[in-house]
Amino acid sequence: MAGDLFIFCAGSSPVKSAVAPRRRASPRIQPMLLYRTAPEGFWAVAENESDPGLRILYSDPFETLPGGWEYGTEVPRETTPLLMPVRPTKIVCVGRNYREHAKELNNPMPEEPLLFLKAPSALIGPNVPIVLPPESQRVEHEGEIAVVLRRRLSRGATPEEARSAVLGVTGANDVTARDLQKKDAVFARAKSFDTFCPVGPAIRVAADLEDLTVVTRVNGAERQRGHAGDMAFGIVDLLLYASRMMTLEPGDLLLTGTPAGVGPLLDGDRVEVEVSGAGVLSNPVEALRG
Repeated sequence: MAGDLFIFCAGSSPVKSAVAPRRRASPRIQPMLLYRTAPEGFWAVAENESDPGLRILYSDPFETLPGGWEYGTEVPRETTPLLMPVRPTKIVCVGRNYREHAKELNNPMPEEPLLFLKAPSALIGPNVPIVLPPESQRVEHEGEIAVVLRRRLSRGATPEEARSAVLGVTGANDVTARDLQKKDAVFARAKSFDTFCPVGPAIRVAADLEDLTVVTRVNGAERQRGHAGDMAFGIVDLLLYASRMMTLEPGDLLLTGTPAGVGPLLDGDRVEVEVSGAGVLSNPVEALRG
């Protein structure tokens, strides 16, 4: 990713801009929002969700910490669509990490993290439709806190190394064909239909991993609410556990489990997942046609 042009903005939608004069970033590291605004190499940064402007980011956010980032001038962001913020080599998911969710599905709590993989081809960005496949009669939402890796993490890592390997957090919807999940011995089919993994809209850089809330709404009505403190296994512990089995690469996603309140998605719905400070991930739902 070195040599790419990125945009850094403070808040919501980013806008692609011409190259602007460089200025040095402040050495102070603070939480901020990182958006992708073009398929290759364009990022936008914001310091908070209400900031009306975006800044071009010249630095590679996977190589350089925020305190060393170099920015261009501020640009408007009203007309630029938000894209999926990451392109991971793999999506590692955690099942039954909230006790109330395990209870609502009549599942026992696992003694250690229950890991499964979701196909990267299921990924979509904000405002892209979730398509209901004809193979399932019961597709459900699962709003989750997603962790984005900044650097490689493998067996033998310390808790401090796991924490420093995190670029930030974003919202994810682990869309699930519940009837197929109950039928199959493994989760692969139920979790990996195309469009079954919306992610975004922004990566919250330098987020407090112990103080995060996730809220899911369908057609404006709240369906789910959970806090990182309610997890059976915390984010750092999950990273350490997963990295013992598989090396986590820069850009990889860890979905940390869903709280209670999962429910059906129907043709014409709009589902939102909001993670503390990372914006609102919003996607329409439509049945497969044609």
